[in-house]
Amino acid sequence: MTIQQLRDVLKTHWGYDGFLPLQQEAMQCVLEDRDSVVVLPTGGGKSLCFQAPAVVRSGVGLVVSPLISLMKDQVDGLNAAGVPAACLNSSMEPDARRRVFEDLEAGNLKLLYIAPERLVQPGMLDTLAASHVSLVAIDEAHCISQWGHDFRPEYRQLKLLKERLPGIAIHAYTATATIQVREDMIQELELSDPEVLVGSFDRPNLSYKIMLRDGGTDQMATIMDRHRDESGIIYCISRRDVEKTSEELNRRGYQTRPYHAGMTDEERRDNQDAFIGERVDTIVATVAFGMGIDKSNVRYVIHAAMPKSLEGYQQETGRAGRDGLEAECCLLYTGGDYGRWRAILDGSDSEPTEGAWQSLQAMQDFAGGVVCRHVALVEYFGQSLDSDNCGACDVCLGELDQVEDPLVIGQKILSSVIRQEQRFGADYTVKVLRGSSEQRILDNRHDQLSTYGLLADEDVRAVRGWVEQLVAQGFLAKVGEYNVLILTESGRQLLAGEVTPRLLKPARVARARKSRAHDDSWEGVDRDLFERLRELRRELADEKSVPAYVVFGDASLRDMARQRPATPAEFLEVHGVGQKKAADYGEVFLAAIGSVD
Repeated sequence: MTIQQLRDVLKTHWGYDGFLPLQQEAMQCVLEDRDSVVVLPTGGGKSLCFQAPAVVRSGVGLVVSPLISLMKDQVDGLNAAGVPAACLNSSMEPDARRRVFEDLEAGNLKLLYIAPERLVQPGMLDTLAASHVSLVAIDEAHCISQWGHDFRPEYRQLKLLKERLPGIAIHAYTATATIQVREDMIQELELSDPEVLVGSFDRPNLSYKIMLRDGGTDQMATIMDRHRDESGIIYCISRRDVEKTSEELNRRGYQTRPYHAGMTDEERRDNQDAFIGERVDTIVATVAFGMGIDKSNVRYVIHAAMPKSLEGYQQETGRAGRDGLEAECCLLYTGGDYGRWRAILDGSDSEPTEGAWQSLQAMQDFAGGVVCRHVALVEYFGQSLDSDNCGACDVCLGELDQVEDPLVIGQKILSSVIRQEQRFGADYTVKVLRGSSEQRILDNRHDQLSTYGLLADEDVRAVRGWVEQLVAQGFLAKVGEYNVLILTESGRQLLAGEVTPRLLKPARVARARKSRAHDDSWEGVDRDLFERLRELRRELADEKSVPAYVVFGDASLRDMARQRPATPAEFLEVHGVGQKKAADYGEVFLAAIGSVD
């Protein structure tokens, strides 16, 4: 088996001309039966790292996957590309499961997806041991680590694989794993001298923007208006938030569907299918949504509140732009989000791990940060960016202005905290600084403080943002159940004028600029033709009862609208068009392209 065979498989089944970064090295590990840990960003082609080698090797590739919907999406995509694949899960009827076992025994499958719970059931490993398993791939492998953001105890049983399938290499794949999580994965899976391949955590096609939440529905509507007729996800912390947000947006004329664990299985399935089938553009959901879908053309992700970890934020925003095209990721937050997550963690049935607390603090620091968002994210995962200007975040796009006198403003805020005897939270401090006549402030006689009204001329959102930025930069800390502000040692140095913070505020003239990725991905594309092809894709997907992106992704449609192929041979040169899809859809798409003047 050679790299050229892999290239041929990629072109034949998936229509790709070459490898993405680290794909070739990851596939080589599979071909050489060497254990591996592969960390690639969402959209970096992790799945192909085991799917393509499984095609060229004899036997069946075993894929351990945590979610039923994820398995279904992957299997639908593989079968559409001409790769025989199946899954085993609890939602299947007995007859369907029996057919899978028959195909497995007959050697008709190239890939079999299975949940960890079913894998360790009595008899399942015996059945697999008697089959010709060519490789074992653990998807979402960070779930095995207690330091990960999505720890699942059932994943710990996967160490049985080494014992029950001796000689079969195990390959762990994830999009989000710190060094500590990677080491935990290796230990818990008992991998033998694995090759560890870590790609860049940066997603240059994603544009990150962070805003203090103020009239959240209005802010969400503004973002959605920039993405009319495009797919998006809005994440909320609680089920109640999901329902409320979806209802408010629908009252304004937007078409959204809710998704959370409190709904019936049928309701969740119907709403997810409507989103995947592009019958509705926006899904409003708790963070459980999206991990199980392979939808490639999500053009925006909104966090209606701060998530509880940077690992989670990276994964959730990573559900946008999986096709490599531009996408916008907006985070709306207030300091209260941090306290809300602390209460949730404290009230959980199981004792929160040290990793959970560290992740929450890192997320708070990121939300209140004032540096390039791409730089901050990759540095958290132990990497660095070559450029100081990513051209794809609110800081680097100039959507935020630097404060001209940050030292003076910082000293005013910290002085107020001191004069309030370090007994109040951020919202109260902002009210004092802006000269509020709220009764509580008058009762405390804080209208008599020298800092009262010092920032009365500043916008309340700007002042609130500065407080959060001072917290994120370590000049202030939030303590106790009520997130009381106290000065740190660095804060005392700031008061003494020994250090200067960096403070940002929204630009005076709002200017939501386009990222470089947006301009590049639309270059040469006939937009009217692209919209016609999108409609054709939706019709074909409905006929076949598959997600629209299983027919073709947006990247393929844009390339068609750019190249305008006129013959079957030219159609095969379009990005993402393999022989099976060319045979299935080539004639109808060529006719649609040819009908345009």
